[in-house]
Amino acid sequence: MNPIIISLVVAACIFASAIAALLLHSRLPGHHLTKETQDVVRLGTGMLSVLASLVLGLLIATAKTSYDTTDQAIQGYATELILLDETFRDYGQPATVPRDLLRRYTTQLLMDFWPKSGAHPAVLDNHVAGIMLEHIREAIRALKPVDDGQRWLQDQALQISTSLLRQRWLMIEQAGTKIQPIVLVVLVLWIAFIFATFALNAPRNATVVTAFLICSLAIGGSIYLILEMDSPLNGTMKISDWPMTNALAHMQP
Repeated sequence: MNPIIISLVVAACIFASAIAALLLHSRLPGHHLTKETQDVVRLGTGMLSVLASLVLGLLIATAKTSYDTTDQAIQGYATELILLDETFRDYGQPATVPRDLLRRYTTQLLMDFWPKSGAHPAVLDNHVAGIMLEHIREAIRALKPVDDGQRWLQDQALQISTSLLRQRWLMIEQAGTKIQPIVLVVLVLWIAFIFATFALNAPRNATVVTAFLICSLAIGGSIYLILEMDSPLNGTMKISDWPMTNALAHMQP
């Protein structure tokens, strides 16, 4: 589901719990609103607030780590592509075929990871791109070095291409959400309960309602940021395509 819709649903649930508690206050019997009862509820709410803060902080840290890891992986992959292209350039004219394949492969990566139309999400496990990378390695093996310098460059190119294959599969295996839905559900239930206990003894006026609305939207906004960072190649906060674009620019003849 869209992160914006999820965050709005979360904000609505939290705000609804606060409004329900405001309306419930006048219907509760008096012995449910005694000072002793309020103290017990306050203690339980304080403990739950600490737990909710810890879980929310953990979710933000997990999403940020996932985002940064993917960003670094993309930058490292682009660096390896540039290094492989430089190796082909140093090899000379016989490496024209694998160099052309590398340029086409990088172009395909840009289309898969950052689709211009935005009609579909980023695709990491593209079978066509995988075959193109295999063809690059086969073209490197087919090179026939005539001296020790070209032989060394061929060995370097094979090592880099193997590294690219390894990194590609690592990104594919690490793709996907790191945030479990059940954790978000439990967290939202905790926060909704906290807001309800706050509202139970709050004054009934427009200022209080507005404050609850703003706080609910803030919580929904934090959930939105978590979901966006958990999908680093999609959404409004997707990772920049500059590393790959820069790598492709370096490959131009």
